[in-house]
Amino acid sequence: MRHFSHSSRNVLNSHTAERFTGDTLFDKIARAVCEAQCIPRKELYEAWETAKRVRRVMRGGHVMDLAAGHGLVAAILLILDDSSEAATCIDIKQPPSHARVLAVLENHWPRLKGRIGFRETLLEDAEIPAGSLLVSVHACGILTDQVLDLALKNRCRVAVLPCCHDLRQCDTGALAGWMDGPLAVDATRVCRLQQAGYQVQTAHIPEKITPKNRLLMGWPKEPKSRTSN
Repeated sequence: MRHFSHSSRNVLNSHTAERFTGDTLFDKIARAVCEAQCIPRKELYEAWETAKRVRRVMRGGHVMDLAAGHGLVAAILLILDDSSEAATCIDIKQPPSHARVLAVLENHWPRLKGRIGFRETLLEDAEIPAGSLLVSVHACGILTDQVLDLALKNRCRVAVLPCCHDLRQCDTGALAGWMDGPLAVDATRVCRLQQAGYQVQTAHIPEKITPKNRLLMGWPKEPKSRTSN
């Protein structure tokens, strides 16, 4: 059997479904996505690896999948944690792949029906319900910073997997003389969240999927309780 690259942009289909024969949750999701025949292989792995790491540290809340595209991340987050009642996908235009992916996933997980919406709007115009979990996988360049802006404005939990760092627009925090430009941008993003009173956790998804694999997660710290004398 030929090497099966996790970073391939080839679209998953009925033939590639034969690669996912196990009984794990990932295999079940992969087989369902193959039925939709519209998702690149790379994006399945990115969505899964991001979602499972996010759910290890942040559960519940309304899921906001920002710069969502097909919205697979939102669906996997609901599958992994049913305590999130609903999800909203935000992008400037809803791609045809969203309805196709959602239809096959709802067929396999009927509890998803009616719980995932899509709104066509700019990120800065998105309405964020209280207590939301904001997630964005590969929001290009400054779009990742707009996701962080929304999180800070609404004091929401957030997880981003940045990509396409635009060094002309993204803040390097004067660190570019010491480290690689994109890393300087992401390090500055960490500092920004920390300075805003966020607890931050960093991680990587496997590099064999994408070299743009730095995952940044943050949530507001609990206020310190006051003790009386």
